[in-house]
This record gives sequence, structure tokens and C-alpha cells, in this order.
Amino acid sequence: MRFGVLGPLAVWGPDGRQVRVPEVKVRALLAGLLIEPGRVVPADRLIDALWLGSLPANPAGALQTRVSQLRRVLGKDAVVARPPGYLLQVPPSEVDAVRFQELLTRAGASTGRARVDLLADALALWRGPALIEFADDEFARAEIARLEELRLTALEEQAEARLEIGEHAMLADELGDLVARHPLRERLRAAQLKALYRAGRQGEALDGYRLLREHLDDELGLEPGPELAALHQAILRQDPSLAAPRRQTRRTNLPAALTDLIGRDAAVSEVAGLLDAARLVTLTGPGGVGKTSLALETARRLADSYPDGVWLVELASTPAESVAEVVAAALDVRDEGSALADHLSDALRGQRVLLVLDNCEQVAGAVGRLTAHLLRAAPGLRVLATSQEPLGIGGEQLWNVPPLPSADAVRLFTARAAASAPGVALDPEAVSAICARLDGLPLALELAATRVRALGVRELAARLDDRFRVLGSGRSDAPARQRTLRAMIDWSWELLGPEEQTVLRRLAVHADGCTLAAAEAVCGGDDVLGLLARLVDRSLVVVGEGPRYRLLESVAAYCQERLEEAGEREEIRDRHRAYYLALAERAAPQLLGPEQRQWTVLLDAESANFRAALDGGDERLANALAWYWVLRGRLGEGRRWLASAVERGGTSATTQTWLDAFMLRTGEAHGCPPPEDGPGDDMELARATAFLAFAMVGIGDPAAGEEVAERALTAFRRAGEPWGIAFVRSVRARQAQVRGDLDAARTYAEQSRSAFAELGDRWGQVQVSFPLGQHAEIDGDYERAARIHRESLRMAEELELWTEVADRLSLLGRIAQLTGQQEQADDLHRRAMALAAEHGYTVGEEFAALGLALGARRQGRLEEAEELLRTWLAWDRALDSDPAIALILAELGFVAELRGDAEGALALHEEGMATARRTGDPRAVALALEGMAGALALGGEAERARELLAEAEALRESTGAPLPPAERGDVDRIRAALARQ
Repeated sequence: MRFGVLGPLAVWGPDGRQVRVPEVKVRALLAGLLIEPGRVVPADRLIDALWLGSLPANPAGALQTRVSQLRRVLGKDAVVARPPGYLLQVPPSEVDAVRFQELLTRAGASTGRARVDLLADALALWRGPALIEFADDEFARAEIARLEELRLTALEEQAEARLEIGEHAMLADELGDLVARHPLRERLRAAQLKALYRAGRQGEALDGYRLLREHLDDELGLEPGPELAALHQAILRQDPSLAAPRRQTRRTNLPAALTDLIGRDAAVSEVAGLLDAARLVTLTGPGGVGKTSLALETARRLADSYPDGVWLVELASTPAESVAEVVAAALDVRDEGSALADHLSDALRGQRVLLVLDNCEQVAGAVGRLTAHLLRAAPGLRVLATSQEPLGIGGEQLWNVPPLPSADAVRLFTARAAASAPGVALDPEAVSAICARLDGLPLALELAATRVRALGVRELAARLDDRFRVLGSGRSDAPARQRTLRAMIDWSWELLGPEEQTVLRRLAVHADGCTLAAAEAVCGGDDVLGLLARLVDRSLVVVGEGPRYRLLESVAAYCQERLEEAGEREEIRDRHRAYYLALAERAAPQLLGPEQRQWTVLLDAESANFRAALDGGDERLANALAWYWVLRGRLGEGRRWLASAVERGGTSATTQTWLDAFMLRTGEAHGCPPPEDGPGDDMELARATAFLAFAMVGIGDPAAGEEVAERALTAFRRAGEPWGIAFVRSVRARQAQVRGDLDAARTYAEQSRSAFAELGDRWGQVQVSFPLGQHAEIDGDYERAARIHRESLRMAEELELWTEVADRLSLLGRIAQLTGQQEQADDLHRRAMALAAEHGYTVGEEFAALGLALGARRQGRLEEAEELLRTWLAWDRALDSDPAIALILAELGFVAELRGDAEGALALHEEGMATARRTGDPRAVALALEGMAGALALGGEAERARELLAEAEALRESTGAPLPPAERGDVDRIRAALARQ
């Protein structure tokens, strides 16, 4: 994200679109954090900024609420709590004020046109008065004043820099309005006086001095400073030192720019900086990434720094033996037929020249030899080369030109499409999709923009699967290799040897890159590493951390066609499937112990390759990945691939069992019947069976779930499998808790936790904390419950177990509710609900929603509570989840009672009673009895109500879990009503 304070407060997302930050105090919080980017802002300072003079009852809690609201906009990791306050965790360079100051610093170290351009770039960041909406707020005044002073100083420096390069004629008029707004700034006035004088307007310059003198006298009782007074005297005597500097005629053959270079300002500055330090800079990158455009713009910016010329040499169609001749022709050096390299050296010796060697890849060796010779002979020579591969000589500084980031790619495409098809609507979502599919390659984006007039952006986006036909023509004035997308890649392909072409086309079977081991397994051959290195050097393969090797999407599409032409498609896809099946099966047992974190990260990197390998409905691969999907919370994805395997003829009991369990967890199935046979000695099926028992908790017939768990346990015990035994014990803990056997629940949970800790399985420790924390909550020990849930939340976040994170947020929300922190409770439940929905974890989404409903009802928001409850009641009925149905009916009954509807309340609680009895949980029955007592008390049946309350209390005592004080609200209310009767 990018942040703006140089104007109204603004936030832009990765796609370049502005992100709305709602609510005034949340915007003020963001402004307070942005004023000190990269530093912790004390909480008390933020509180003063938001509520100066009118503090809320709980300032720290109110601030935390605003922080939570801001995290929902920026992302949960964007704002972090750090003593003594909060830190906005974004790179400072993403804040426009920081970028502004960085450009000013670089401008201070530059001269000539480069300085002017850097100051212009800095001032272009301003969108209006800094933080204008907070101009009257005390917390922002000092920063606003500082930034506005910097802006004025930059304007003064820009005026002086433009005077130095002879732009006085334009400045003489442009500075008028600025001086009128700031009549007492002597430095600004001095620049205006010089510009007027040099433009031949001496009288206006003298009038300007007089106006300044009058303003200073009237307002401050002062005279102009000595420097300005001296300038006035020099103008009066027409001092020759005031004459405009002579503008040198540039010696260059650089073409004039026809369009703006979008998204490369920082790159131009960085490359220019490299040329200060290195005498040879080579811009590398794939075809179409914009190497030539970047080189030309950099050369234009630096033209004033090379008094002896800036020369472009185009080498795209040059034979190796003719490189020196082409360079000589560009420099107008006579070709006398022999020792031409020496003649070039003699011509350049003693001169300060920048040579731009463009498109060197097909003659890289010859260019390298000539460049080395010239650099040794001519100390004042600098060379800026563009090539898909390095020149490979000493002193070469490589700079890889990256594709455009998404926001800049969108800007480029939008600008070119608007020029090509004015008036055509540009749907932002379709534009973003086009830019992503084309990898941010400027040439591809330019070609695509020419198609907008005929297709529109939505149709263009839809047709990019056939990109080579869609982007089959472009600008007629472009080189032939740049007129179509296919021609661009053909140019690179034809420079490769046969072995390089083989590896490149086979790499295309991978999705989102691959490791070296995968490349060697799939591509085959004796020297895959060496060939990969050559392809990386030629900018056809992108290498990332790991290392991982990746093709840009357009290159991959081209190579897939070549793979088809070679008749290798099926063979290479089979190799790909075999490699990733072996990887998944090797990883599966490692996900059940201390190395699960490392292996989940490894599998994360291969997600796209697994999806590609699963495309044929591979049943073994789906089963091997099932536990990984559980750990990562990708339940919807797992359900889809398992279902696909079954639909394509998968007959394994393991596959069906996993599918049944995933469908339960995503809320897309009723309680499942237990498998007809136990897993026997099949540990893969035993794990699937155990997870099915886990998914059946609270759903369907409790006895069926316990039978499934027992079958899994039998298999694990027979095989001596400690992980499986620990897992089933955790399942039994939950089953016991549902039926109200709290002692058994605690025993099973503690046994499971000890075993998982010994095994080093952190997932197991996280999920078994659920019954342990709930047991503490039932006991009324909220401090211990919160401690258990917070610790498991931390572990779940570290492991990126997002479904477990959602449940922990809900559990912490429940504790906050019980300890009277309603605002925090609602925030935690909403975060849990959003996270569960994001991962297709419908059970967790409902768990969070019911927490919100309980909070709304207890805070008197009856309509909101009822809406949430009824939304999930039908879903739970379809799922056959009696514990959830009993709770919802009890809550709906209390809502009816609080509205004064005794008859409706009683009917709901009686229905809830029938459901509660089916669960076998005495506490659920007690809750229904308490609800019925409330309805009867409202209807005037006091004696019967008292009997029911006594019966409920006895039931709770029998479980060893009487109602703790924080949960006695309904019972106390009913007893108070009975006392009044």
C-alpha cells in the first residue's frame, strides 16, 4: 500500500486504486501514525490526537477499537502494538512525505537538468495542502507547518535550478502567482527578480524589489536582507554577472520521446546513479520489459552531464563482425578498413561521452570485447547497454529491469488505452486482470491497449488465453520484433541452442515456478543446472528465493505451444505429476510432528503445481494432500479436489472418508454414517477416519461419531501409532464435552496435550486447547481460559493455521464478553467471522456469528441478535447439529421473553428442550429449563417457574459445573421477576 499526506489523507492499494478509510477518528489515527512513519507513536499521544478535551470513559479501549477498525482497512499486520504505543508497519518509502524528502536529498546532490527533474518529481507528489482535513487539529499542526516549509523551500530550489539551465523566460511569468502568495520570502523573490531581468524585463524586476521592501516595512518594520539588496544594485547597474548562462547545444542522436515513460521514475534515477559509480551499466531483462525505453530516458536526463555527446547505437540486426562499424557510424568516426577499434579509441580518448548500446543479446560477445577495449582507452567514456544477457566483462554493473508493479502497469495500460480508444469505459477489475496476466510487461501492455477499441477491456481480458492471436499486431513504426507478442518471444527463442530450447519448453509445464530438483526431474538431461543458468542470463527464466525458477506467463504460453509441437506434452505432464505426487507423499508424515511448519511452508510454495497435477483427478495426490489442506484451512479447496477424484472414478475408502469429513467442516453435508469397516492396518485411512470423527463432533448422532472415533483408535493402537492415539483422545475430549461429561473431557484433553507436546506436533497442541480452554470457562476461571486461548492463538498464527486462528478469536471474544468487554468481544467475533468465511470454514463462521448474537442480545440489540440467530438456525437444522440448534432456540426464546412475548418464548424453549435432550448434555437441558422458567414467570406461572429453576440448578450441580457469576444474568433476571410476583 501507498500512503499520502501531501494533500488530503489518502491510501492506495496494490492495484493503484484508492482505499476508503471510514470514520473521522480512524482517519485521525492513521494521520497520527503517518506523521512518524517507521516509529512507535505513544498511545497517550494518539489518544490526545483523537479525543483532546473530551476523553471517552476507557481511552485505551477506545483507541484499541479504532486500531482494530484501521487494521480491517489496511490488513491485520499493518498496525502493531509496540510499547509504549502503536507502529504503522509499512516501509517509510511508501509514504509520500518520505519519498518527497528523499527526492529533495538526491536533488541536493545533483546538478543541471537532473536536479531540475528530481525537484519536479518531488513537487509532483503534492495533491494540495498537507493533511488539509486536520489543519485545525493540534496534533498535526507542527507536521503540516514543517511539510509546507519544505515544499516552499523545494519551490525556491527548483526556481534557482531552472535559472541555472537557462529557463528564465518561462520562470518570469510562472513565479508571479507564487510570489504573490508568499510576498515576504526573499529567496523566492530573488529568483523572480533574476528571471525577469534575464528575460529583458528590468523594470518589472525593480518593481518587484520595491513591492518586497514595502511589504517588509509595513508588516515587520524591516529592510530587505543584504543578499537581496546586492541583487537590486546589480540589476540597477546591469552587472554582467547576472547574464543568463549560455545553454550548450546538445550533441546527441537520441530520438525524441513520443510518449511519457510511465512507472520508471525511480528506475531512471537509480540507473543514473549507477552510471556515476560504474563506467559500464548493462540493463538486462526479458524481451518487452522496457530496457530500451529506460535506457533512452536515462540518457536524455543525463545529456547535460556529457559535453561531448550522448550517442545511441542500435545493434538488433547487426552481425558480430560489424559491431565496430555500426558504433563508428553512430559516432561519425571514419572507417578506414583496419584497426577500427583503435580509431574509435583515439576518437573517444579525452572526451566525456555516454554511449548507449541497445539490443546487444545476439552479439553480446563481440560487444563485450569492443566495450572493454574502448573503456580501457577512454577514461571519460560511460556505456549504458541493454541486453537479455550480460556482456560478461570486468567492471560490468548489471541492473535487471523488472516488470512494472501492478499500480504502474495499470497506469500505463490506462493511459495507452485512453489514447487508442478515447471514451471507451475501462472497467478497473478487467484492467487489473489484463495487467496481471501480461506480467506487467510494458510492450505487452502497449500491444493490448491497441485492442481496447475493438474488444473493450472485459472481452480483451477474457481472450488472453489466446494471447498470441489477440495481440497479433501493434504499432507499424515499431521494430518488426516488437510488432506482435509472438514476434517478441520468437526473437529470444531463436537465439537459443537446441538444449536450451528443450529445457525452456519443458519448464512451461510448471505452474508458478519450480525448484532446481523439480526442473531436473521434469526436464531431464545431463546439465539442467547449467542450461538453467544460461536461460536466467538470457532473461527468459526468472530466478527467485529458494532458488525458484519461473517463466513469465506469456513466455510460458509460448513454450507450451512449443511443447505441443515437439510432441512431448503428455510425457512431460506425466513426469510433472509423478514428481509432485512423490513430494506430497514424502511430506505427508512430516506434517504430523515437529517439522510440520517447515513442510507446510515448502508445500505452500508448490500450491500451484499441486493444482496443476490434480487437474486430472489424481486420487493418490488428493489423499496425500488432505492433511496439508486441513493445516492450512483450505477446506473448500480440499473438498473440491477430493470430490473431483471421486467423480473421476476414485474408489478408495480413504478418499471418500476425507471427502465426507471436509463436507462436514464446510457445512455442505449432514451427519455422515460411519464407514462399514474399520481402517484395519491402513494408517492413511485411519487418519481420515479420525478426522471424520473430529468433523462429526456436535453434528448428527453423537453415538455414530463416537463409533467412528473408536474404529480409528483401534487401528492406531494396533499399529502403535502415538500421533493417531493423541488425536483421537482430543476428539473424545470434545465428544465428552458435548454430552456434558466434563471430567472425562478434561482427562482426555490433558492426555492428548501431553502426547502432542512430546511428539512436537504444534497443530495438535493448538486444537486440544479448545476443550481445555472451554473447560476453564465453564469453571468460571476466565483468566486461565484467556491464557490458554491466547497461547494457542499465537501458535496458530505462527503456523498459519487460519481455521484454528478463527476459532481462537471467537473463543477470546467469548471470554471478553463474559468479563464485560463487549466492544472488544464484538470486534474479535467479527474478525473471526471474516477469517472463517475467507477460508470457506463455515462451521467457524457460524461459531463466530453465534458469539456476536449472544453479545447483541445481552446488550439489548434484540433485532440484530434475532437476525443472526435465524440466519444460522436453518443451516444448523440442515446440518443436523443438535448442540447448535439447542443454543439458538434458547437464545431466540430469551429474545422473545425480553420482548414480553411469553407464549412465543415458551414455544421456542420447549422445542429447544426436545433438541437438548437429544444431545445428552445436562447443561443444554438446564439452559432450556431456565428459558422455560423465564417464559412461565412472564406469563404469571411463578410456582412452576421456580420449580424449573431449581431443577436446572440441580442438573448443573450434577455435572460439577454450576453457573459462574458472569453467566447468571438470565437466571438472576428471572429470579428478580419472580421475587416481584
